[in-house]
Amino acid sequence: MRGLRCLDGSDLAVVPVASLDRGGRPFEVTLELRRDGDSFGAVGQRCGHLLADLAVRVAAARADGSPQSAEWPDPDDRFPDPRGGGDAAAREPELFAFRYRDRADVASTGELRCTLRTSAMWVGGQRSAAGRWRLARRAVVEAWGAGGHGVRAVLTSADLARFLADVLAEAERAGAGHRGRRGRYAR
Repeated sequence: MRGLRCLDGSDLAVVPVASLDRGGRPFEVTLELRRDGDSFGAVGQRCGHLLADLAVRVAAARADGSPQSAEWPDPDDRFPDPRGGGDAAAREPELFAFRYRDRADVASTGELRCTLRTSAMWVGGQRSAAGRWRLARRAVVEAWGAGGHGVRAVLTSADLARFLADVLAEAERAGAGHRGRRGRYAR
């Protein structure tokens, strides 16, 4: 599985591990985090269906004619509105947040979260009224390992769509896929 390239130069792999039912059949996934090949944490007990839903929503937001396309001409800036709408006004709305796996786990087991951030850059001459602001949106994926260290990757919506498709394809190979349950997600 291809990982995320983090701002500190490290690679973060998010590996879905099948959760088994009492009969030993895979039905969901937990995410194992690996930084540069080393174990970094485990998060997201039974989170595959949430990732599958997000993948569908990212694909829909990126599409021409989507509600996001009117506000964000560049498809790489188009992300789905966070669930519930109430988060949409938040400074850094979350697309997902997975913490430790079980209620009995200590908080230091790990965390993986994805927030949206908007940045602005002035395009045009310095100190000139002839310019304009160029807004860009990016997904910021942050992972915190069991040792309390964190890493961060900044993704366009295309990068996020690929990341989700890779994680979900790995979940399918592990026997705990969600493609049929949540519709079609893009690769």
